[in-house]
Amino acid sequence: MTNSKITEINEEGRWTLSFNSLKSPSFLQSWEWGELQKRLGYSVIRVSIQRGGVTGIAQLIIIKGRRGNFLFVPHGPMLNAESTDDIIQMTGDLVSYAERVAKKEKLNFIRIAPILENTQENRHIFTQLGFTAAPLYMHAERVWQMAISADEEQLLKQMRKTTRYSIKHAEKLGVRVEIYPSAPAEAPLLSKKTESQCIDEFWNIYQVTAKREGFVPFSKSYLINEFESFNKTGSAFFVFAYEEGNRLTAAALIVCTKSTAFYHQGATLHSKVPSAYLLQWRSIQEAKKRGCKLYNFWGTYKKGRTPESWKGLSLFKEGFGGFATDYVETQDKPLNFKYYWTVLYETALKMKRFL
Repeated sequence: MTNSKITEINEEGRWTLSFNSLKSPSFLQSWEWGELQKRLGYSVIRVSIQRGGVTGIAQLIIIKGRRGNFLFVPHGPMLNAESTDDIIQMTGDLVSYAERVAKKEKLNFIRIAPILENTQENRHIFTQLGFTAAPLYMHAERVWQMAISADEEQLLKQMRKTTRYSIKHAEKLGVRVEIYPSAPAEAPLLSKKTESQCIDEFWNIYQVTAKREGFVPFSKSYLINEFESFNKTGSAFFVFAYEEGNRLTAAALIVCTKSTAFYHQGATLHSKVPSAYLLQWRSIQEAKKRGCKLYNFWGTYKKGRTPESWKGLSLFKEGFGGFATDYVETQDKPLNFKYYWTVLYETALKMKRFL
């Protein structure tokens, strides 16, 4: 059996061309996400995988922290393979490459968050390669998506009746939605508001949301780095919803690939006015303007993997219509006994989160 050819890619244009040709299904394999990881202090290795006429890419992130020291492939590898044999062979060759990197970097395990549909056949791929399900997810394993190529009237018809009503009601109540920068994003410059003002506004209600919902928020510096990494290529925008009296009650940070817009960061204040519904609808409209074919609401509730508190937010997302996509659960390949310290740490974290 022919081994795959694995080579590093260090040119943004070449990486993005390959990423887009593979339908750019997750921003976690985008060039911009890799640049964000570098800003956060991690090392990033980008490789192409070729086996005959089948190609793919994988972005590998070297992480050293409280969870342990490991090599992480988020929502990858991305392959244009159609046969299970090709997927097994190419993934196996990537894992062999990753093991060599891990040995050199003195890492304890390899972690892959696959972007393969969660089927028995696909789970078996990783079992064959010596992987086991990770104690905790790191990124969304079940996402809610909607196709947005249809005209707006059709999209509204596909929504739950209460969702459609909430959008129209927010409009009647005069909710104002602002987007920075708005399409077409010919240059990564913010109009009317400065980047700093956008970050500050988002941060103010994001902290309130985190306290109310009981989750640990990303730091302000993280949000700045995320926005700047994607905005550099015109692939991010903030959305703000204001009620009467200029009161900000909902906000979001949307990041985009060529195919998909992702609702990655969100924040809301409690209000009788359904501004969050109108905010999502305006985000979808903006995504359409930017040429996206899908709108991804990101993570939704999955029993045993996400907190019970996600149920309400999941119901909100599902009201817009669309479909769930389940990925194979995050997989770990232990390389030495130190991996089991990570298992203990994440098991304790899982109990703390009531999973």
